[in-house]
Amino acid sequence: MEELVILVDENDNQIGLMPKMEAHEKALLHRAFSVFIFNKNGDLMIQQRAATKYHSPLLWTNTCCSHQRAGESNIEAGQRRLFEEMGFSTNLQEVFSFIYKAPFDNGLTEHELDYVLIGSFDGEPNINKEEVESYKWMSLEDVKSDIENNPDIYTAWFQIIFNKSYEKLANAKSNRS
Repeated sequence: MEELVILVDENDNQIGLMPKMEAHEKALLHRAFSVFIFNKNGDLMIQQRAATKYHSPLLWTNTCCSHQRAGESNIEAGQRRLFEEMGFSTNLQEVFSFIYKAPFDNGLTEHELDYVLIGSFDGEPNINKEEVESYKWMSLEDVKSDIENNPDIYTAWFQIIFNKSYEKLANAKSNRS
């Protein structure tokens, strides 16, 4: 059964459910989340998407991201997906949200009201190879610099978060330390 996404208006009022692929084909605004996990040194865990992903394969991005299911809170969704992709659990905190639209070469468009969630973890993840090719820890400053120098190796949404919200992420990270 295909996963459904929650269609929303710009104020995050739910207006319906739709199969994920159809929402991406029609570029309809839907609810999503992006998880950012920091270690005790303040480094960010980023993941390289699996080669089999239907868009943005092998690109680097935040720790994990996905879509909320009907009746699921942002935090519940983030914790579920973090465990599914990275194989660990931790407490998450919602820090901000934003709307973005990013078209892809394959005809799909991400048009999301994205909730940014942060958490802390100092262990080794047990990555799901169907979802994640690899992972690494990087300082926010190094990620920002690498995005500027090598934008083609990062997902569109990850670049948008960094370009629009770097200070918010840096402040959220410092408040967790």
